[in-house]
Amino acid sequence: MHKYYIMMQKKKAIIWDLDGTLMDTLQDLHLAVSHALAVYGMPQRTLEQTRMAVGNGVRKLMMRSIPEGEANPQFEDVFGEFRRYYVDHCRDHSGPYPGVIEALAALREMRVKMAIVSNKLQAGVDELYAEWFAPYVDVAIGERPPMPRKPAPDMVHLALDALCIQPEEAYYVGDSDVDILTAQASHLDCLSVLWGFRDEDFLLAHGATRLVASPHEIVQLMSHQPQ
Repeated sequence: MHKYYIMMQKKKAIIWDLDGTLMDTLQDLHLAVSHALAVYGMPQRTLEQTRMAVGNGVRKLMMRSIPEGEANPQFEDVFGEFRRYYVDHCRDHSGPYPGVIEALAALREMRVKMAIVSNKLQAGVDELYAEWFAPYVDVAIGERPPMPRKPAPDMVHLALDALCIQPEEAYYVGDSDVDILTAQASHLDCLSVLWGFRDEDFLLAHGATRLVASPHEIVQLMSHQPQ
């Protein structure tokens, strides 16, 4: 176990973040940003700049990527181009991180209830859920206006209701500061993963209290709970 592992009370469910937690989606997000910016003749962003811009939903990603953000008179057009391209290409280079599918299968065998809650567009969540996670995860919730995005707790509460689970019965698992804030707002214990879009120093600086280094550690955590 990682040195920051702490045994908590028994849990019955896990709410998963998607990008940077279950899946490495960075390349497809970056290519969609690059495509939209290129169509409108705007300066390109580096992969690392895109990495640090994700986490608050795709509108915020484009606000951070387009010169002058929402104040740019072409913002809505560029954002629309991004959305169209990404829905069509969200599976080109994306896939689960090593060990994720095996961990989900083990957790399903243990009858752990699971949901995905993502700031990604619902259409993109649906595509990835159908391809990779439907056999293991009970529900997948993406951006669905007017419901506020994470770190607001609304989508997490919707997932908990769908699972018939109370907040104290679930872990929230994510890779970013947004996920830490989401867990706090939702009153869930948070597990911060070390294989995603943010590193250990960043996570600790933003309030992480429990770090896990591999999906298998989460299986171990769930299987060694007090009865």
